[in-house]
Amino acid sequence: MIARVRGTLSGGGKTPYDRPLLAYLFILPGFAIYALFVLVPIAGTVRYSFYQWTGFSAPTFIGLDNYRALLKDDFFINALGNNIYFILFYTVLPILLGLFLTSLLARSRLRGMAIFRVGLFLPQVLSPVVVGIIWRWIFAYDGPINEFLTVIGLDGWVRPWLGDFEWAPRAAGAVGTWVEYGLCLVLFIAGVQAIEEDLYDAAQVDGASAIQQFRHVTLPGLRQQILVAFVVTFIAALRVFGMVFVLTRGGPGQETQVVSMLIYDQAFRFRQAGYSTAMAVVLSVIIVGVSALTLYGQGRREEDA
Repeated sequence: MIARVRGTLSGGGKTPYDRPLLAYLFILPGFAIYALFVLVPIAGTVRYSFYQWTGFSAPTFIGLDNYRALLKDDFFINALGNNIYFILFYTVLPILLGLFLTSLLARSRLRGMAIFRVGLFLPQVLSPVVVGIIWRWIFAYDGPINEFLTVIGLDGWVRPWLGDFEWAPRAAGAVGTWVEYGLCLVLFIAGVQAIEEDLYDAAQVDGASAIQQFRHVTLPGLRQQILVAFVVTFIAALRVFGMVFVLTRGGPGQETQVVSMLIYDQAFRFRQAGYSTAMAVVLSVIIVGVSALTLYGQGRREEDA
């Protein structure tokens, strides 16, 4: 009797692998929602990139003309270059800063560690618009930074940071670093906690210093977290919009213009929806391509190891 009940509950003794159709039925509702709100719009975007379309008029098929125009569009090339420049501030510096702070916080026991983590992660959860408004006030000509420089006697450094052609990209990028490093820090601290304590004990017995322990134990143990941080922050660098829009609106000139803002302008200001979708497709291909190559390379290294 007991065996019969168990067989009934387990589907006649079959494992989930024996009933793949049932598994697909469970994921079907979620996939249907994902397809409706993600896959279908993506397909529509790709389709309209081959049309001349204002967003309201009847689409006219023009083939690859939008993509050919992109190759000669100095504004698009400049905006893509600015996105690549922001990778330094959104990806490289946050990862390095996150590793540095992890080396200080993860292995030492400090009172109020949870408060430190929440405070350092806070920029990541703030709205980009809120971040932009706050830092626009900080970087203002009569803002806290210039007032501080005046107080300590560095009047020569006082400048309109977001209006200076040389410093505006750096200022906008620095805000990106402030936003992204908290995410890297949380990922790295979680990764350090998963490293076996015996490895650190063995390194100490061998006479390894704190720097050597970090280099030979912590860094190898954080490879997966560093990969995740790279992919996430790289995507953020290429799709940044709201924060830069609020900070500089792409200025001065085109110094902080990014592809997402150019897509917005082409679609809603100049009524070139077809051309803007071509920009979106190119940007998406770059993001997906680099992310896929990174994950593929990591997978190959793990297989070789």
